[in-house]
Amino acid sequence: MPLENEDNLPGRFFPALARTELHGPASSSRLSDMSSPIGIIGGSGLYQLAAFTEKTEVRLDTPFGAPSDAFIKGQLAGHDVVFLPRHARGHKLLPNEIPHRANIHAMKQLGVKWIISISAVGSLQHDYAPGEVVLPDQFFDRTKGRVADTFFGEGIVAHVAFGDPISLELQEVLFAAGQAAGAKIHKGGTYVNMEGPQFSTRAESETYRSAGYAVVGMTNLVEAKLAREAQIAYATCAMVTDYDCWHPEHDNVTVEMVIGWLTKNTETAQKLLLEAIPRVAKLTHAKAHDALKYAVLTHKEHWPEATAKKLALILG
Repeated sequence: MPLENEDNLPGRFFPALARTELHGPASSSRLSDMSSPIGIIGGSGLYQLAAFTEKTEVRLDTPFGAPSDAFIKGQLAGHDVVFLPRHARGHKLLPNEIPHRANIHAMKQLGVKWIISISAVGSLQHDYAPGEVVLPDQFFDRTKGRVADTFFGEGIVAHVAFGDPISLELQEVLFAAGQAAGAKIHKGGTYVNMEGPQFSTRAESETYRSAGYAVVGMTNLVEAKLAREAQIAYATCAMVTDYDCWHPEHDNVTVEMVIGWLTKNTETAQKLLLEAIPRVAKLTHAKAHDALKYAVLTHKEHWPEATAKKLALILG
């Protein structure tokens, strides 16, 4: 199973990016020029898009620490977009080192209501070949509780509905965009979120495959959980780079193989995003935007002051 590669970096392609330093949670007045931008996490190859214009760099602090890196904000297909490399520039963070809570909280600070995750994955089925795109609608957790996957706790309890972990409204748009972009794209399937950083053993890969799961990756489940708590609609564009290690006619997954297919997948991802962004911009509401309506169980009079302050943006 592959790691997402953030080897294409803002500084590599745009060394003269303007930088905006924002210390502490961003207020709406300080980011008034960025009303409801569309968020993108991952995005190998995105920086080569000629249409990604008016680029500036936004660095944020959150109550959960610093995000993976600075956000790159700009215009894509005529719409406001913010991009975050989840593994940091230079691909410096292991899956268990990614500050997911800070990443999603910062997206919330920036006013993001929709997040598109571009991720490299291994295929678990013959039907999903390298170079193709899968839009999962389910996750299966194979991690060991390696990172915090909730904003809540410390005196405030919430349980969000997560039966449908992907925003189906956003998934529909991405499917139409993929078709328009000429990609071979599949809608539906289960993304196995494995521990990493090692790739699967053959026994693990065969087990996932026999269960009928679609793809395997290392990062997206926690993002989806936190996005739901933050009431942000989230969907994964899983870019297939290999057959994991189960396929008898293909070599076991290697980093070289993954990088090779990431390069080949770049053009597909670029075209898909150019088609997707204008469509996403037309969306007005998703079920995920009301995820906390009945989720917080702790009565307000019992909220610890420090925790309430920490969760102010999440609680609305």
